[in-house]
Amino acid sequence: MAIREGRSFCRICLGHCGMQLKIDDETNKIVDIRGDKDNPLSQGYACFKGLQAEEAHHGESRLLHPLKRQPDGTFKQIPVEQALDEVAAKLAAIMQRDGPDAVGVYFGNGAQYNATAFTTQASFLNAIGSRSNFTAFTIDQSAKVLAFERLGGWAGGNLQLAQADVILFLGTNPLLSHGLLGMLHSQPTNRLNAERARGLKVIVIDPRKTETATHADVLIQPLPGNDAFILASLIRMVLKEGWEDKAFCERYVGTASMAALREAVEPFTEDVVEARAKLQPGDLRRVAELFARDSKQGRVYTGTGPSMAPHSNLMQHLADTLNVICGRFLRAGDKVLGFDMMVPSEPFRAEVIAPPRTSWKVPPSRIRGVGMIIGERPTGTLPDEILTPGPGQVKCLISCGGNLANLMPDQQKMQRAFDALEFKVAVEPYMTNTAKQCDYIFPPLLQYERSDLPVSAYAFAFFPEPWMQYAPALLKPPKDSEVIEEWYFFWALAKRLGKTMVFSGNTLDMDKGPTNDQLLAMRTQHPLAPLEEIKKYPSGKIYYEAQTTVLPPRPEATATFDVVPEDIGGEIAALAAELGATRHTDGGQQFTHLLSSRRMRDFYNTVGMFLPTTRKRNPYNPAFLNPEDLAAYGLNSGDRIRITSDHASIAAIVQADAGLRRGVVSMAHAWGPLPGETKDTATHGASTNLLISIDRDVEPLNSMPRMSAIPVNIARMTD
Repeated sequence: MAIREGRSFCRICLGHCGMQLKIDDETNKIVDIRGDKDNPLSQGYACFKGLQAEEAHHGESRLLHPLKRQPDGTFKQIPVEQALDEVAAKLAAIMQRDGPDAVGVYFGNGAQYNATAFTTQASFLNAIGSRSNFTAFTIDQSAKVLAFERLGGWAGGNLQLAQADVILFLGTNPLLSHGLLGMLHSQPTNRLNAERARGLKVIVIDPRKTETATHADVLIQPLPGNDAFILASLIRMVLKEGWEDKAFCERYVGTASMAALREAVEPFTEDVVEARAKLQPGDLRRVAELFARDSKQGRVYTGTGPSMAPHSNLMQHLADTLNVICGRFLRAGDKVLGFDMMVPSEPFRAEVIAPPRTSWKVPPSRIRGVGMIIGERPTGTLPDEILTPGPGQVKCLISCGGNLANLMPDQQKMQRAFDALEFKVAVEPYMTNTAKQCDYIFPPLLQYERSDLPVSAYAFAFFPEPWMQYAPALLKPPKDSEVIEEWYFFWALAKRLGKTMVFSGNTLDMDKGPTNDQLLAMRTQHPLAPLEEIKKYPSGKIYYEAQTTVLPPRPEATATFDVVPEDIGGEIAALAAELGATRHTDGGQQFTHLLSSRRMRDFYNTVGMFLPTTRKRNPYNPAFLNPEDLAAYGLNSGDRIRITSDHASIAAIVQADAGLRRGVVSMAHAWGPLPGETKDTATHGASTNLLISIDRDVEPLNSMPRMSAIPVNIARMTD
């Protein structure tokens, strides 16, 4: 046995934990994997998901050859180049007849952390002239972009955990999710404990006592869906008590805008909001005092919980506004600790980026009149883009690294959309519920079979320090397989269609394809970290020499934050009109509980679903309830219940969670079989997406569906 060692980093989620692998060269298989202690970012930390790489790469459930659907519904192996020929011919016919927008691409988290694939997908659509670009981003936290577009942004860089004396986590659980825009990705518990030992204070607002909440100095547990009300009340209290940063507000907000904000939030008194959210008297004051009165630097951070609940766009605007009025930004002379090392170096300045409102400057979509967000169509409109006849109707969908059949809210409507598609293609390593409905399936290389770089998108600072690492291809593709790079799939189609692709500003040779490393070199645009420099550090490097300080504002930089633009003022007024409603109603019906979304430790959405070791530990997604709620219904953990919304009902298996407040059902989404399939909940789980309507419960600007805080009733199942 010839054992070879290699270093890389995991690309399942944003954690990007450094990994040390042992590989048997004779069998081309991973024989050991563990956290890389020499990685300066993760320092040996690795989670359960990343440690399942051996089974992910070498397990029996992995697809190794392109497949073509046969007339009887079965699949037959087909050579990859022949499959590409046939797919390209079908795309050409559809575009000739219906135009380029008829070809849509959905790009999911399964391919998001692939530095070449992420850029190539958009490049392909640009090459063929299609605007039908859909990604997981717009079905997750696109409210963050809309808030920036309406409020404005800060050009002075991002505050990091080490620079804060307080952090408010609103509906986010980074100790489990490893995802909080640079704050707590790698080794999150150790990082948080170290900062708390330094004196950092932690506030958590969440319906359940999450893993993060166990470290909280202040924890309040409202009913889900009340985040915007709570933020409006906190802003009112801060302004009423005079705890805002007056000098910052005078310079960067303005007197008139501050006066409009005071007036807008006046109805949100703490007693009324606490009653609505079912909080204890004084809960909001405890939060406001620690965050605004007793602390000088720190921020409120939101996550998928409030971003998937009602009023998510307004919620994010108010969260960012709370940061603004408290002046929670780096100032001139402060050090910028974390930024994207794959983009060109730019100065950081203590000035406001004026609200760009780019989503308002593009032609409205034919679905609900929504615009585009960072060049993408909102994924919440995808089923209607498929089902609605007329110019621009999506007739062909390419799904790359995304299991839409399980992930998409209103699962029944998504299924109708799949059935209506003329042509479906999946780029997937496993036979997901999405893949098994497609006409062609192309299996990709997995992470340790390809070279790669860290995630970089939209110039977000994804890591707490300017860290970079090159991940070499440590494994060869499986013997006799025909797995391909995701970028090659799109490049090969463009070549066959006679189109030229532009990748990171570089026009690609469409006769002779680039290598993966050539594409990676195009993406590394920071002068201190070209690709060959990055390769010198097998465990990665933090480029401390790239860290800089915030410069003073330019004399001509006079932009200010717009805390209450006209449309936000209308949304706040509409929110105030709901203050008196404390019962859970939907579609004219009353309900007893609210269903809240949650993550499961061993999965990243549907990543991990096809690994036997993972599924043995997690055969289904439990419906968690407070033990007192279980007792009230005469239930025990393991009993079956029916959960009913005004849209549909599902069967689920209950489990007690003493950290969950009463009146809430907490479940992970993206589980369950396809609609109409009869499979045991105990082995396949239940789809909460069946309970959701995307015809009614969506945000107006980004068509973000309500995926949390869903009014439901529960009942024991006796059959």
